[in-house]
Amino acid sequence: MHDSSNWDWDIGKKQIADIGKWKDMFEWVEEPCASPDGEKVAAVVKTGDMEFSVCQNGAAWENTFDKVWHLRFSPDNRLAGLVSDMGEWTVAVDEQAWESRFEFVWNPQFSRDGSGITVAAQKERKYFGVINDVPWEKGFFHITNLATSLDGKQTAAAIQTVPFSEGEIFKFQEGCYSVAVNGKTWDRNFINVWDMAFSHDHEHVAAEVRTSLYDYTIAVDGVPWNETFLSVWKPRFSPEDGSVTAPVRIGGKWTLARNGKQIWNSSFAQLWHHIYSPDGKKLAAIVAPEFGKWTVAVDDIPWRHTFGDLAADPVFSPDGKRVACVGKEKEKWTVCVNGEPWNSMSDMAWKPVFSPDSKHVAAKVEKNGHYTIIMDGQALKNDFEAVWDPVFSPDGEKILIRGIEGKGDDAKYCREVLSLKK
Repeated sequence: MHDSSNWDWDIGKKQIADIGKWKDMFEWVEEPCASPDGEKVAAVVKTGDMEFSVCQNGAAWENTFDKVWHLRFSPDNRLAGLVSDMGEWTVAVDEQAWESRFEFVWNPQFSRDGSGITVAAQKERKYFGVINDVPWEKGFFHITNLATSLDGKQTAAAIQTVPFSEGEIFKFQEGCYSVAVNGKTWDRNFINVWDMAFSHDHEHVAAEVRTSLYDYTIAVDGVPWNETFLSVWKPRFSPEDGSVTAPVRIGGKWTLARNGKQIWNSSFAQLWHHIYSPDGKKLAAIVAPEFGKWTVAVDDIPWRHTFGDLAADPVFSPDGKRVACVGKEKEKWTVCVNGEPWNSMSDMAWKPVFSPDSKHVAAKVEKNGHYTIIMDGQALKNDFEAVWDPVFSPDGEKILIRGIEGKGDDAKYCREVLSLKK
């Protein structure tokens, strides 16, 4: 997580950039992004004939590129984007481009603290993972599902180990895919490999795999579970003991398994996106007790309240006593906490955020084309033309709102710190 203790937490509002004027400075301005601390706002801009750059807080980068794509701030407030320079792709961080060059790069990811930046890359018909400008020593025929460890020092991906043509179906069934961790391949091949996860100590990797045309399971460091299933979803490592859990399909229903053994007694029409409480003692997941009804189950007990369209983005409170998610019912969204939905309905709601003391829940929502922050079911501020996820202070007594106020030429990006005591 980012360290926000040294941010400006003084109560009050501060205008950072008069972004309404940016469109007079450049041929066009793309959608802006804001830094986690709220002190910076940036956007991709076109500066000249087929030249692109980045404008941050009203000043453009000196360097220009053929193209700038996927501009984002890291958790430690650095600005990174994928850039094309003289027909070659790389990553630029705070205007400085990596030395490595590729034919294409995609899927940028940040470590939890922002120190690590990883991308997938392709060069000379080989595919790599790249960590902080250092590509894997070995490239592969094919790469998907790039995953990054929490510390940002390890990467893993599903890779093709054996070449085959469209007609070589028997060769495909023998297994042509595996996992590469920092470029080193697992000893075993599989028919397919999908989403994977790193352990909390960054030493182990688990992945969804298919061992035959009809059998699915989880492999940990290349060793599959003894049990196979009709299907599986993304595995996770327990923060408490390092065991591996995953949603699995048994007999047409979904449940949760640990190290290959079913641990939840209940079965559901669907179960996925399972998460651990910070201490690893509790498990929650998005479930459908029956077709067309979505909710959250905590330690095998589903909430009574269900949504007809969707439930998503579950998150535990820091103390592990509360779970929040977003839910969609009749095309409207709200936030649900421990099975109790907020009364406010919106056109869209984003992943909820808990305060460090677990007392408050806030979320970004959209209503009638405008955006605001709702906390504990109540709107905190007036509408914005754009707003970013709220951030609580480390002591849980304040909240940072980052948003764009006003339209057109009058658009201004501001950060404001509010006291929750008021």
